[in-house]
Amino acid sequence: MFAITYRKIFLWVAAVVMVGSALIISTLGLKFGIDFTGGSLTEVSYEVAPDKTELEADIAEMNLGGLSVRESDVESGKTAYLIRTRDLSEDERSLLEEKVTTVGEGGEITRFTSIGPVIGQELKDKSVWAIGGVAAIIILYVAFAFSGIGTPVSSWTYGAITILVLMHDVLVPTALMSILGYVAGIEVDVLFVMALLAVLGYSVNDTIVVFDRVRENLTQNRTEKRTKREEAGVVHEQVTYTLTKPYDEIVGSAVQETLARSINTSMTTLVALIALYVLGGSVTQTFALVLIAGVVAGTYSSICIASPLVVAYADRLAKKTNKN
Repeated sequence: MFAITYRKIFLWVAAVVMVGSALIISTLGLKFGIDFTGGSLTEVSYEVAPDKTELEADIAEMNLGGLSVRESDVESGKTAYLIRTRDLSEDERSLLEEKVTTVGEGGEITRFTSIGPVIGQELKDKSVWAIGGVAAIIILYVAFAFSGIGTPVSSWTYGAITILVLMHDVLVPTALMSILGYVAGIEVDVLFVMALLAVLGYSVNDTIVVFDRVRENLTQNRTEKRTKREEAGVVHEQVTYTLTKPYDEIVGSAVQETLARSINTSMTTLVALIALYVLGGSVTQTFALVLIAGVVAGTYSSICIASPLVVAYADRLAKKTNKN
């Protein structure tokens, strides 16, 4: 199987992608939306919209502190703007609505959202706990499902590699959001967290399907030897396994057997996501784009990272054992 034969190349590509994504995120940062930072978000639509700079200048006269104005899409086809400010009082909200609706023609407030800073921080904390909790459950499940394999790597190794692969799959769409936030001002919101959780679920399913086939192939291609010994009147039975085929060949066969399934699943998922991105509204476009990046990264990682990595780790253990 090509993924195992050329594993060093694929693993180097994965390392470059992960390091590059981490550098992008640390350098550009993420533009957090109102869900996480707190504040007020006002959407106003116009029949005849004013210029963006004119709208910004009029709002700046109210001395509301830091603000941002960016264009938005509404279903009616009107021109609309999203105005982000600090958390507003009821009087300030009324003044803002009066100001922005009279700048252009046919001005109408189509949405207003206000989130306090305490709630925003709570959402951020819960998002981190949600992603961390999912990762912990995954590693425990994989370790339990693969218990008893033990040759040539332990069941915990499969779980740890699964989490490492998921880090790759999360870094790629997060780096994309970092670039979009820097270039187009797209903000990270709760939908982004939901997209990451969906990517985690998709990717771990794909990876576990491959690893499960590895487990089946290991069971079919090994011999079992049982030895008994007695200590203090208690009989202990020890089971050792010997593989009848090289480990890399067993893993390569598992990847080959699941390759069509992985590609077909990814392609059908991508068709639906691309349709959602092209035909869906502006609210779901970013969500669909993050999922597209996550599905592509997850497909690559399940085929070209997870299995090659477990083989590379097994080779390292074998070399270490031979030296001793």
